[in-house]
Amino acid sequence: MSMKTPNTRRHWLMASTALAAGFASLAMGPVHAQTATWPAKPIKIVVAFPPGGLTDAIARNYGDFLSGRLGVPVVVENRPGAGAIIGIDAVAKSAADGYTFGMSTSGTFWQNRVLYAKLPHNLDKDLTPVTVFPSGPLVVGINDKIPAKTMAEFVAWAKKNNTSMGTYAPGSYPHMLADQTNRQQGTAIQSVHYRGEAPMWLDVASGQLQIAVGSFQAFNAVSTRGVRAIGVTGSYRSPKLPDVPTLTEQGNTEKLVTLEGGLPLVAPTGTPEAVLKRMADEAVAWSNTDKAAKLRETFAIPNKPKNLAATRKDWEAEVPVWIKLAVDLGIKLD
Repeated sequence: MSMKTPNTRRHWLMASTALAAGFASLAMGPVHAQTATWPAKPIKIVVAFPPGGLTDAIARNYGDFLSGRLGVPVVVENRPGAGAIIGIDAVAKSAADGYTFGMSTSGTFWQNRVLYAKLPHNLDKDLTPVTVFPSGPLVVGINDKIPAKTMAEFVAWAKKNNTSMGTYAPGSYPHMLADQTNRQQGTAIQSVHYRGEAPMWLDVASGQLQIAVGSFQAFNAVSTRGVRAIGVTGSYRSPKLPDVPTLTEQGNTEKLVTLEGGLPLVAPTGTPEAVLKRMADEAVAWSNTDKAAKLRETFAIPNKPKNLAATRKDWEAEVPVWIKLAVDLGIKLD
């Protein structure tokens, strides 16, 4: 259940201060030297979601490319559960030796620090960003039997009917969108959390859920089976759904619907700087390959990951915005 808690403003200020301190440490603290032998053994990428979704697809595609470039196996290990906390914790507590990395959704890295009162790790201190793989506009899809063609029409329908929204994790983008809609529109949309997108969209198709928000590719798998798009998130239309307006175009002026999240690649804090830079540079190189282009086309993602310096700059500017949104909505997950 969502609820306001006292001192949430203080929590946000503390989180933002810690974040800034973390970047100061990155810029000024000692940097471990990269050994000449790296990599000398397999590299592991822990994905905090099950196989079949966008996070897993990118990790495996990038991992295959990375293996060919570095000459060592790159193993993708799926560790889903507990709103991505299980997978993230495994990375946070790994040795900072350049052989363990993690991937999850941006919300689980950025907002979990205020969504949960207690975590088994410190997101401000235990992890450092490498790059962010863009996820593109997310699709807002509803069961085709619902007589709504826009988000406003769906909200009007939801005020008169029991309504559930599927999310791919507690505290994820769709969870926040449902909570914001309830607070501002007077709806009572119930968030139902899944361990990944595929089962969520299947339940929209069957009518067990009325609405969900997720990647184009996962939505498209059921788009001819009773699910219809009524909008997309972000500041621009999906390349695959050019006739579907953004929520902003439909009149929603809230900051949340304009933001574009992503899939951060992170490493344990203390990982050698040269390793972080090489991993980010390889992500940029991967993004220019035909396989990466095909994957982006499948998932309707127009943008590419950035190098380490640009990623840190974006991270420092964008993470406090996402944190403040979570605080302002008052969502608490424990």
